[in-house]
Amino acid sequence: MKALLVIAILITSSLFVQNTQAQGTAKVKFEQMDHNFGVIKEEAGPVYFNFQFVNTGTVPLLIQHVEASCGCTTPEWSKEPILPGKGGFIKVSYNPEQRPGIFNKNITVTSNAEKGVMVLTISGEVTPRTLLTNDLYPIDFGAVRLSAEELSFLRIKDQEISTDTLKVYNPGTSPLTINYKIIPPHLSISTIPSPIAPKGKGVIIVTFNAAKKQEYGFVTNRIYLGFNQKEQYKDAIKVSATIEEDFSKLSAEEIANAPRIGINSKIFDFKELVEGESASYTFILFNKGKKPLIIRSITASCGCTTAKPSSNILAPGSTTDLKVTFDSQGKLGIQNKVLTIITNDPEHSTTLLRVIGIVKSKP
Repeated sequence: MKALLVIAILITSSLFVQNTQAQGTAKVKFEQMDHNFGVIKEEAGPVYFNFQFVNTGTVPLLIQHVEASCGCTTPEWSKEPILPGKGGFIKVSYNPEQRPGIFNKNITVTSNAEKGVMVLTISGEVTPRTLLTNDLYPIDFGAVRLSAEELSFLRIKDQEISTDTLKVYNPGTSPLTINYKIIPPHLSISTIPSPIAPKGKGVIIVTFNAAKKQEYGFVTNRIYLGFNQKEQYKDAIKVSATIEEDFSKLSAEEIANAPRIGINSKIFDFKELVEGESASYTFILFNKGKKPLIIRSITASCGCTTAKPSSNILAPGSTTDLKVTFDSQGKLGIQNKVLTIITNDPEHSTTLLRVIGIVKSKP
């Protein structure tokens, strides 16, 4: 009964608004159209302001929709029709969490008023909260806290030596020494200072020597950490890089006579598969340059995709097959996998191929 009564009231109100609109106009008059919160603290949480208004028209006012320009701003408003001479509100909240600095946000109000769309504004400045130790060193390995658990060198040339650091904090009450295990030849790693004093800070220094890796494309290694000479290497940091050939020293003549990769297609669309099925496609790679084309590496973005060329070296004018197989086991829905081919083509050393399609569940 209550639900029917509410529906009846809403229908009656709607009809009343429609009928009376032919006889007059609703008008909105806000006490103010903008509000400055001033300086607020990030850690203080959301702030609120009520924009008050009056219907100065001659027919009921209906606020149809209120939309904020940012998800950080949440509006509430009077939902019922507002009679002439009566007032309503639009309550706006702003959440400053992780939003330090000056802000200026719009709230768009749509109604049946004479001005159908009006824009309110809130503004202010958020002072950032003081970062605590756990914020600065979010990776917790128990005996030590780190600023990150991965060190990425991004793109690095094949003869380049690059160094980067991770920040370290010793949360304990005694000095801390970090030991490292499974260090490949192309990486060197150390801690400064060593040991790290109780409640003290330091850095892990990693040097990447690409010439010693003798690989191309994306490479990654895990280095395991132990503490105070104990043989318990359960925590690890990841070190990664994309190694590219350095063509900067080639002359104009060498570039003109260089190999050039070509490919018959860059997309393998397997359309639809039932989970557990596999699909294969053979790309045709060819060398349209004047020197032998060397396929340095082929890597897939997912272990579900494999690729193997018939040959890794293509003479000028020759071709090779690249068979790609996608295994749908454990993969459901839309698929978009990437194959990265690294070659000695100075103009297109990186070529991306895509494997796309849809995997459906078993009937």
